[in-house]
Amino acid sequence: MSTAAPRATADLPKAHLHLHFTGSMRITTLRDLADKHGLRLPQSLLSEWPPQLSGTDERGWFRFQRLYDAARACVRDEDDMRRIVREAAEDDALEGSRWLEIQVDPTSYAGHFGGLTPTLEIVLDEARLASEATGTGVGVIVAASRLKHPLDARTLARLAVKHAGETPGSVVGFGLSNDERRGMTEEFAHAFAIARDGGLASVPHAGELLGPMAVSQTLDALAPDRLGHGVRSVESDAVLQRVVDSGVALEVCPRSNVSLGVYREPDQVPLPRLIDSGAQIALGADDPLLFGSRLVAQYDSARHDHGLDDAALAELARSSVRVSRAPSDVKADILKDIDAWEA
Repeated sequence: MSTAAPRATADLPKAHLHLHFTGSMRITTLRDLADKHGLRLPQSLLSEWPPQLSGTDERGWFRFQRLYDAARACVRDEDDMRRIVREAAEDDALEGSRWLEIQVDPTSYAGHFGGLTPTLEIVLDEARLASEATGTGVGVIVAASRLKHPLDARTLARLAVKHAGETPGSVVGFGLSNDERRGMTEEFAHAFAIARDGGLASVPHAGELLGPMAVSQTLDALAPDRLGHGVRSVESDAVLQRVVDSGVALEVCPRSNVSLGVYREPDQVPLPRLIDSGAQIALGADDPLLFGSRLVAQYDSARHDHGLDDAALAELARSSVRVSRAPSDVKADILKDIDAWEA
């Protein structure tokens, strides 16, 4: 009797909850924008792409951040902003993603667009248009940076709440990104309280570059609905159990973990342990521009590096939908289509 071939992961309906605006760019788009604005890119974003990275020490993170800043500097006008959002939705649609939550820090671009509000409004408007054009709903997460003052985070939280909603083209969550070894997590608690009171999901990064203590501190201070990464909670049984018991979902980005040196090989990413613990998991691509892989590659890694079968992949997809901020009718439709894919 022949064995049926595995189902294509690009056909598996899913949600994508961990994708950064700058890092979502296609490498070809980045090069186009650099040419358009007469800017010179580092060699590792040209012939050597994807770059060799590390985030486990200050020097490695500095190099990662330098490349990120070089890419960000190429985004200079409204057409650039809109192109990035539109292409992110197009790429997700091709990979079976039916709901995308793209994360952006408006302060990174506000100087080109007259302030935080017009910058965010461009992203939101294009998210709405891209949703209509691609069939992949796009919500926006406004993210503060650990490298900036906590008062700046409060400003962003208030701005995010003003644009909060449950439909594509709305702000659905509030995040905290950049090097988690910088800044004091508890100092951002007020900003997250503002966002939470305004109905936004709390989705800070924690537990990739730092271990389970950072996860505990984030749970205490920011009351997250989801954690960006959170993989290193497996290093403490007590912390991992706390994550599971509190219902906090983990946005696991395997390629990011390997590229930044958190784990040496893909099969060392503790995805099976997280699944076995009962944690809610949503696979994400994080920064395809620098890591060289998009969403489907994360599902393929789960299959090939960890031996997950189609039923387990379908359950990962269901989890990504359940913990998303997609409207309830969108969730129901995606979940029904996941059942059809598995059947």
